[in-house]
Amino acid sequence: MTRRLPDHSQRRLVIVTGARQTGKTTLVKAAYPRLNYINLDAPENREAVRAVASASWARDVGTAILDEAQKEPVVFEKVKYAYDGGDLNFSVLLGSSQIPMLKRVRETLAGRVSLLELWPLMMSELREGAPDSSGIPPSPPLADRLFTEAPLKDILGNVPGVLLDREEQEARRAEKHLLRWGGMPGLLPLTDEERAQWLKDYGYTYLERDLGDLARLDDLAPFRKFQRLTALRSGCLLNYSELARDAAISVDTARRYLEYLRLSYQTLLLPPYRANLTSTAIKTPKVYWLDIGLLRSLAGIDGDATGEMYETMVVGEFMKWMKTAGREGELFFYRTRSGLEVDILLETAAGVVGMEIKNRPVLAPKDVTAIREVARGLGGRWRGGMVIYTGDAIKRLADPEIWAVPSRRLF
Repeated sequence: MTRRLPDHSQRRLVIVTGARQTGKTTLVKAAYPRLNYINLDAPENREAVRAVASASWARDVGTAILDEAQKEPVVFEKVKYAYDGGDLNFSVLLGSSQIPMLKRVRETLAGRVSLLELWPLMMSELREGAPDSSGIPPSPPLADRLFTEAPLKDILGNVPGVLLDREEQEARRAEKHLLRWGGMPGLLPLTDEERAQWLKDYGYTYLERDLGDLARLDDLAPFRKFQRLTALRSGCLLNYSELARDAAISVDTARRYLEYLRLSYQTLLLPPYRANLTSTAIKTPKVYWLDIGLLRSLAGIDGDATGEMYETMVVGEFMKWMKTAGREGELFFYRTRSGLEVDILLETAAGVVGMEIKNRPVLAPKDVTAIREVARGLGGRWRGGMVIYTGDAIKRLADPEIWAVPSRRLF
């Protein structure tokens, strides 16, 4: 998390949400060590807060950290009542699923909150160390400069072409960990055998707890199968009919299941670019799993990262950075029915950067073909292009302003 948590002396309500086990409770407890901590996962705590009258909330509960707040919806109304009445100036509410939490925010606390999302660790955090209690990592990655108005040649031409010695080793180590185990903080001190078991256990915990907050399913087997099928399709065009057929469920159920995965921070949908730049563009989104370690565990994939897995990592790193740093921009992909595709189009106020993702250390001239076609279609909106790859050097490849950038240097 890169945006600083508000000081508890401010008049503010703070919502911290994100996937389970991303460190929300640890971060907030470290940031607010003097606040009373109430975990609403415990039934007795839910009963206790239900018994507290709204008029006496500030006196009986007061300034506090309320964990798993979505499990007791009345908490939102009572906090709102005390805050609006001027009796309560600060509280922190935590939750690990978007809709129960964020729906309540919109309905009862709109305009009164600082909303912060905590994601699995990013490559920069794995390389330099996770955030401290302020929530600010040591330094932003190179990708952050893409959200400025600087020309691409200034962003990429003013950094060392290659890393040496310790810096290169640390960058490789961080990327290797991310592509094998993902970014869950709890995995860092474990052995490889313990990590594999942790990820397997996470899957069952998710089904029992996070999914239980979103839906009441009598039979978890179809959802579990759907999870695995979605993980296997990470980096592919979303096809509800195909997913429904393979999971032996209806299309409507497939849509609902994918929404559960999205709302609980397991998947993201990358939309297609809204304009036809060269020929008829595909309008179907692509689906990505947010954490590579969980993807591997669900799909039963071991060994080297596949092209789809590498692409999933790159898209996920961009999304995590944008969300946690609060950067203004939108991510798209572009694909035509004739087969022309650019994996990422990053649109900001300064223009559009096109990116191809190649899971190999050596690039070929054809790797810039699609980017050039899209550049022509964008005209004056074009800022430049990148081919993100596993090689060693940042270097200029071709016109119009197309560069090769190792993924471990970008993030």
